Amino acid sequence: MPGADILITISLCMIVKNEEKVLARCLESAKGFADEIIIVDTGSQDRTKEIARAYTEKIYDFSWKDDFSAARNESFSKASMDYCMWLDADDVVTEENQGKLKVLKERLDPDTDMVMMKYAISETQDGKALFSYYRERLVKNKRGFLWAGRVHEAISPEGKVVYSEITISHRKEGQKDPGRNLRIYEKMEKEGEAFDGRSRFYYGRELMAHGRYSEGIKTLEAFLEGEGWTENKIEACINLAECFQALGQKEKGAKALTGSFLYGAPRGEACFGLGRYFQEREQWKEAIFWYETALKLSPPAESGGFIRWDYYGYLPEINLCVCYDRLGDREKAYAYHLKARERKPDAEAVKWNEQYFEGTRA
Repeated sequence: MPGADILITISLCMIVKNEEKVLARCLESAKGFADEIIIVDTGSQDRTKEIARAYTEKIYDFSWKDDFSAARNESFSKASMDYCMWLDADDVVTEENQGKLKVLKERLDPDTDMVMMKYAISETQDGKALFSYYRERLVKNKRGFLWAGRVHEAISPEGKVVYSEITISHRKEGQKDPGRNLRIYEKMEKEGEAFDGRSRFYYGRELMAHGRYSEGIKTLEAFLEGEGWTENKIEACINLAECFQALGQKEKGAKALTGSFLYGAPRGEACFGLGRYFQEREQWKEAIFWYETALKLSPPAESGGFIRWDYYGYLPEINLCVCYDRLGDREKAYAYHLKARERKPDAEAVKWNEQYFEGTRA
C-alpha cells in the first residue's frame, strides 16, 4: 500500500479570538492525531490563550485586519510538519473520526497534496449530517498553498487531491458577532475593493442571512452573470429562490430553482422547492412529480457543493404523504409516512401523521 511505511505528520493550525467556551473541547479532540498545535490569537480578552497553553507552547499574536486569509496564512507559516490541518475553535473531531485520522496518517501516500474532508455544519442529535460539504482540510506544507478571500476564505485545490470519508463537526455555541462578515463585505464595497465571483456569491448569502432580501437578490443575480464555480452557481439559484420566497414572490422563486438546472444535474434541494411551490398551489400531481424526483437523486458529495441531506429523503417523503392523502390515495400516503417514520420516528410531523392514520383506520 502506498505510503504504508511512512507516517505523515500534521501541524494543526488554528486562528482564535475569545474562544474560552469551546477551545478545550476542540483541542482535546485533536491532540491524539496532531503532532504540532499552532495557535494564532487575533486579540483574545478572555482565557483563550491560557487554555491553549495546556496543549501547546506555540501561541502567536496577530493583529486582526478584517482578513481571515491573512490570519490563516500566518498560522500555516508557523507549521513545521508534513501537512497543515485547520480547525475552527468550535469544531470537533469525534472519537470515530479521530480513529480515521490516525489511519489516514499511516496510509496516506506522501505524494498527496491535499485531503478533502466532509464538514458537517448541522447534525442530528445522533451525529448524522443534515448540512455538509467537502473542505480542503489537510494540505501539504511548504507546497505554496495560500488562503484567499477576506471572508469565507479557501485554498484552491491543486495537485494530487484525495477525498476522505473523515468528517469534521462544526458545533457552534451561541452567536459571538453575527454581523462581522457582512461588515467586512460592506467595507470592501465602500472602499472599492474588487469582488471576485466567490466573494460576490458569499456577499449575497450574507445579505440574505440578514434579511436584506432585495439586496441579496441583486448581488446573487450579479454573481450569476459573471464567472464563478459551478456549485456556487447552483447554490446561488437556490438562495435566490429563498429570497424571492421571503418577499412573497413565489413564481420568481420557482423560476430561480429551474435556473439551477442550467448549471448541472438537478439537485434535491431545487426539486423539493419546486414540489413545495406546487403543493402550496394545491397542484398535488405536479408536487408529487418533483418530490419523487428529489427522492431519486443522489447528492453529488464529491462535487464540494452544499448538501442538505433531508431534501433527498425525509422532507420529500413527509410531503408526499400529504399530497397522496389529498388525492385520496391513502395506501401510498401511508407508505410514505412509514418511510418518513423510519428516518425520523421522533419528528413532530411524523407523530401527528401517526395519530392521523390511526384515526382514519379505526
